[in-house]
Amino acid sequence: MKWRGREGSSNVDDRRGRGVRGGAGLGIGGLIIVALFTLLTGGDLGDVIGNISGMSGPAIEQRYEPTQQEEELAQFSKVVFKDTEDVWNGLFEQMGEEYVEPGMVLYTGSVNSGCGYASAQIGPFYCPADSKVYIDLSFYKDLNNKFGASGDFAFAYVIAHEVGHHVQNLYGISSQVQSLRQKLSQTEYNKYSVAMELQADYLAGVFAAHQRDKGYLDVGDIEEAMNAASQIGDDNIQRQTQGYVVPDSFTHGTSAQRREWFERGYNAGDLSDWDTFKALGL
Repeated sequence: MKWRGREGSSNVDDRRGRGVRGGAGLGIGGLIIVALFTLLTGGDLGDVIGNISGMSGPAIEQRYEPTQQEEELAQFSKVVFKDTEDVWNGLFEQMGEEYVEPGMVLYTGSVNSGCGYASAQIGPFYCPADSKVYIDLSFYKDLNNKFGASGDFAFAYVIAHEVGHHVQNLYGISSQVQSLRQKLSQTEYNKYSVAMELQADYLAGVFAAHQRDKGYLDVGDIEEAMNAASQIGDDNIQRQTQGYVVPDSFTHGTSAQRREWFERGYNAGDLSDWDTFKALGL
């Protein structure tokens, strides 16, 4: 992606080097469960841990010296985030609506969010309680090494997907789906979770379409994003981690579905085809 020399977002809170102590309420077992769910799926932490109280801890000042590569990745992330702001401000204006910009927090190790305490093991997440995207930049290495999803636009896809959850939050979709949690069986609720995640993939595709139209994409960028979407499909992850798949347990969609909905958003460039719930018969 062509990003060097372009403006970064002013809505970024750089907390790198300021870790936090974990509060009471979530033991290491709980952290592992949440980490496995979210790290492997790029999920919405607010949907995973909800409004957990008593989770925050005091900040810990750490000696932190970022590498040149990490500094570049931080600047890249800020530029991508600014690009999402430009895209969604423009689209909301076209629809006669106002886009309320989210924030982004860069952190290392652990962080206090509006959704509770989070470890870097959890991976990137969007917290609807404070309308912020949280990213530990070490996930870039995980994306490459653990998921086989290399390239800068693979990381841009991850950021755009999380911003997609913010768009859903603005439209009240997140709260509507969350309200079904106590009304449906886990298997049935999982179907709505899949629809939510595929819709965020669609919105990431919409973002990519506007990056294309502005001339920001390099050759191979879309393939990087679609490969990332495919690598974090539920079926692919389950095969890698347990050797078999359990479709009823899917929460984010198959590799094929995630690629499909990213591509649909990319082809549409707007919200005209984004109703994943209807498409899945919900």
